Amino acid sequence: MDKLIEAIVLGIVQGLTEFLPVSSSGHLELAKTMLGNQDLAAQSMLMTVVLHFATAMSTVVIFRKEVIDILKGLFRFRANEQTAYSLKIIVSMIPAALVGLFFDDIIESFFDGRILLVGCMLLVTGLILFIANRSRYTRKSVGFRDAIVIGLSQAIAILPGISRSGATISTAVILGIDREKAARFSFLMVVPLIFGKMAKDLMSNDFSMIEQEQTFALLAGFVVAFLTGLFACTAMIAVVKRSKLTYFSLYCFVVGLIAIGYSLV
Repeated sequence: MDKLIEAIVLGIVQGLTEFLPVSSSGHLELAKTMLGNQDLAAQSMLMTVVLHFATAMSTVVIFRKEVIDILKGLFRFRANEQTAYSLKIIVSMIPAALVGLFFDDIIESFFDGRILLVGCMLLVTGLILFIANRSRYTRKSVGFRDAIVIGLSQAIAILPGISRSGATISTAVILGIDREKAARFSFLMVVPLIFGKMAKDLMSNDFSMIEQEQTFALLAGFVVAFLTGLFACTAMIAVVKRSKLTYFSLYCFVVGLIAIGYSLV
């Protein structure tokens, strides 16, 4: 299949599944298998960097008001609501940052077409979403203790098939946090991690030898992931507010079972 078409397909997959609670990493692994190309998904470092940058930018656009307020609060250099929120985001990043720092090689080994692992983890994601959807008391704001617990969920979600947004939002809802606030915190807390991972990958890899065809493919993947990310992020906030996580739970169960069946056959 043409690289441009493959990049567009992967851009759609990344843009939708980064925000919807169905695991973007798991779906990229499934997409690799279906496309029959091991070079353009999670194993292609440059494509991965570009696609994640696109969804990170769509997050910044959707939550631009919150991002600006946080930055204004930080540069006032005094205790305020924005500073406290920023500190909670930093606290939530610590578990995932430590896992990425000390277990990077082990994590990379999970992204080599392990469809059985992806299928099993999608079942776990489905179960988490199902439990969260049954939570009724969801009124409080995110506290520092909550940020740590949500951060641990984000660290576990490094596994392909465990949805990062699904795990963090579900954990927050189970802790009793308001659903809309849970979604906003979940999406904002990952942006610094994505930019940090991008910087690390760009410094540790040589991307100077890029062919013209690959440049067009990267650009197409970025644009498609960014646009679909805008749609998915907005839609996900509405879904969480309406307590409709059951649909995604069922979806994860179905796709997980199909992936397990495919890997065994």
